[in-house]
Amino acid sequence: NLSPRRFYLHPELSKDLVGTHSPGAHSLVAVSVGYFLEDFVDMLCNQKLHQSWELLFHHSVVIVCFSIAVLLHQYVGFALVALLVEINSIFLHLRQILLMANLVHTTCYRLNSVVNLGTYVVFRIATLAWMTRWLFLNRQNVPPATYAVGTVGMAIMTPMNIILFYRLLRSDFFK
Repeated sequence: NLSPRRFYLHPELSKDLVGTHSPGAHSLVAVSVGYFLEDFVDMLCNQKLHQSWELLFHHSVVIVCFSIAVLLHQYVGFALVALLVEINSIFLHLRQILLMANLVHTTCYRLNSVVNLGTYVVFRIATLAWMTRWLFLNRQNVPPATYAVGTVGMAIMTPMNIILFYRLLRSDFFK
């Protein structure tokens, strides 16, 4: 995920999350749409629906929101902020790999669990809270349809992430 680098290279993105973006930022969001589409199709083909419905739902919301940003060339900065959430995915995926390798009772798994929860709080919960706050504070500058999509997206993502955080906490720390 290159979104922190995008904000560093183009600080104007942090001042205008709606209309300002570099070609690289736009490309990153467009490639992310492709990734989420590919992952969505892969899950549909290779996993049982009862195992993946939450991620399929998550991916659907992200695909819709990011596609709006890509097609309208608007809200690209906001989409980049949303991509900060994916930094935590590194540790979520490593956790899954360690589980599949039956390495639950190792120092590596324990260390990853701590880092996973820390990055979860910073890059998922705090980022989504900040995005929700930004959307609320800027509602007068956002067209009603886009505001509705953003509000519904945040209303879906926030509880999903809080529930997943609880599951991770219960599974890795309160067995």
